[in-house]
Amino acid sequence: MLVECVPNFSEGRDPARVAALEAAIASVSGAKVLHRTSDADHHRSVITFAGEAEAVLESAVRATARAAELIDLNHHRGVHPRLGALDVLPFVPLGETTLADCVALAHRAGERIWRELHIPVYFYEAAALHTDRQLLEKVRQGEFENQSKLPDLGGPKLHPTAGAVIVGARPILIAYNINLATQDLQLAKKIARLIRTSSGGLPCVKALGLPLESRGQVQVSMNLTDFNVTPPHVVFAEVTRLAAEAGVTVAASELIGLIPRKAVELGFANALKLPDFSSARIIENNL
Repeated sequence: MLVECVPNFSEGRDPARVAALEAAIASVSGAKVLHRTSDADHHRSVITFAGEAEAVLESAVRATARAAELIDLNHHRGVHPRLGALDVLPFVPLGETTLADCVALAHRAGERIWRELHIPVYFYEAAALHTDRQLLEKVRQGEFENQSKLPDLGGPKLHPTAGAVIVGARPILIAYNINLATQDLQLAKKIARLIRTSSGGLPCVKALGLPLESRGQVQVSMNLTDFNVTPPHVVFAEVTRLAAEAGVTVAASELIGLIPRKAVELGFANALKLPDFSSARIIENNL
């Protein structure tokens, strides 16, 4: 049973700490680290790894323990919302693995995190135990400093330095950011509001407007929860259009973690106006 795991850590400025977190994941035979992204303004790192379910589970617990040793949220400040040292721990089905398999794995991970590490756990997305906790942003509301919701496991108070872990199961999503060549944070927030699903914008899009002080820019930070419905190139075109209306250009865009091949193919076909293009036209897909 092949599973991907994409933990989000509240550390993006100290390379040694991020390396230690990656080492904790890689210390389990059968768990392979695939990618790492760190951002100093977000003060956050995303480490993508995959493997057989039992190896992934063990790596996830070890990574949580190491994060609790290294990260004290009382001294953590970044532009990205966070509730825990290891903030979000999603399990993602690959190959023949089902979402139900990942729900079971998420619940096992949560039980171990509380039992062995004494860090409270919230469950979200498909692993949620309550309908009002399916959305990550609802669970994380209030963050570490002002969290009022009782954890699903443990508590009632958060861990004094590590907070809580939000554990879930979900399909593949694309974490995608677009940086604007301006310091106008209100513009980034406006564009985020216009494009996100919850405000009546594009389907399957979550978005925030955030400052990037180190770069002198602002960012529309997004999760594309179903790239088949709204792929990155569609979001890029819309954000570019909305920014241009305000006389602002796009400085760059960035991926956080990995992207499915199909999403790249969709963008390629759109950019070259190839209406009949399909995966079958790629050499490697035919080998």
